[in-house]
Amino acid sequence: MLKKTFLLLSVPISLVYLKAQDVSVITNTVDIYSNNSINGTAKYNSMAGSMGALGGDISSASVNPAGIGVFIASDVNLTLGINSNKNKTTLGGNSSNYTINKTDLNNSGGVLTINLGDTNSKWKFVNIGINYSTQSIDNYTETRGNQNIQISSTPTETINSSNYTLAGHWYDRYGDISKTSFTVGANYDNRLYFGAGLNFHNSYLNQYDSANFGNGNSLIRFDKQFTDFEEKADGFSANIGVIAKLSNQFRLGAAIETPTWWNMDRYYNEYYLNSNLYDRNYEDRKLSTPMKASISAAFVPSKNFALNVDFIQGITKPKYKEYGDAEAELNDFFKETYKNSSEVRVGAEYRIMDFRLRGGYAYQGNSFDNMSMLSYNDNGSTSNQSYSNLFVGKRNIIGAGIGYDFKAFYIDASYQNITSTYYSPFLFGKLITTPKGTYTSGYYSPNGTELLSDAEVVSKVKNTRSNFFITLGWKF
Repeated sequence: MLKKTFLLLSVPISLVYLKAQDVSVITNTVDIYSNNSINGTAKYNSMAGSMGALGGDISSASVNPAGIGVFIASDVNLTLGINSNKNKTTLGGNSSNYTINKTDLNNSGGVLTINLGDTNSKWKFVNIGINYSTQSIDNYTETRGNQNIQISSTPTETINSSNYTLAGHWYDRYGDISKTSFTVGANYDNRLYFGAGLNFHNSYLNQYDSANFGNGNSLIRFDKQFTDFEEKADGFSANIGVIAKLSNQFRLGAAIETPTWWNMDRYYNEYYLNSNLYDRNYEDRKLSTPMKASISAAFVPSKNFALNVDFIQGITKPKYKEYGDAEAELNDFFKETYKNSSEVRVGAEYRIMDFRLRGGYAYQGNSFDNMSMLSYNDNGSTSNQSYSNLFVGKRNIIGAGIGYDFKAFYIDASYQNITSTYYSPFLFGKLITTPKGTYTSGYYSPNGTELLSDAEVVSKVKNTRSNFFITLGWKF
């Protein structure tokens, strides 16, 4: 049950009159809970996740679980990741840079192969795979101030009624998301490979949205209503797939993944006007993310070279279970502005004796149509402006790697570069009176002052992720 409904805001976006808690809810819905991130073994990452028709790697099950059926030897592996996440945030020609570095065991898994051993049967292997992957979702953006952007305090302000000048803004999110997968694959006559998997998801995030404002000679920190914001979630999804070996040179694959059904528990602060007091509140929510389908093709002209292409398409839209107006407005927003994004991945491997050379590229389209909103200009005026990459942006992924096979043992290393550029809105806040009471959504200072704005400040964020991975594996 929903314990307490968040404030409904009125944000004119495109032709939709959206009422939602905060833009971060929209961003997290797409960027965290619906994201088809590339995170796995060093081999998988070096090929930009393009293995849907090749298989033979534990991480390939995330695209097509039939890839587990390709194994002819048991395998266990561990992957160490060294991850760097850099944001360059720009407003009015002024930029700030911030980098987060993390080192973690990003992936571990294994496949047990069961040789059926009956020469009269066309069923050759039944394989069982278990994999655990985790990824940091830490993200920090810091926007420099603009003295031309001035906001008046609420009419009930008793301390100081002068304008407040934007001196800077920062958004800080930290946490992680993980997935545990159980997959069964089968090999039929070395021509058809089948697979099915169950996936169990977990996530944790905590986020802060704060701004500094100048008021005369004073610099005052304001915190966004309903932050800090803490959310824990668990989810479930399933996928099935098939790979067909048309000849020794050509393979085709197809797979479908159900929505991930998430259960969320969240805690947040609710501040009160003209008071330095706040309540810590709780609510729960349910979300189903888009169903996805993939088709893949591989060309293997010899034992020394393999090329794979994947196309992944979302076929449904995010949908919240409706407990009240808040979820209904979110669903209306996604119906009108969300588009089922597609992704293309290309990966290749070349073998020189026991050495492996790998590379890949992936492109993931934007999840939203162009949208317009009332925004501040650099001179402090406001106007309706259109944005092509609001909340999240298109992603370009480049991977490269090497490996060496010691027969029983192997070692792989890879580098991965992910870039995207998007526009990040903040500062909007309103005072809304409903039959259930009066709600506010602005930025609060410790002395109880609240700042409200009909317009958004929109900064431009260029995100660059540079990741290194090392996988150690044993085949038996």
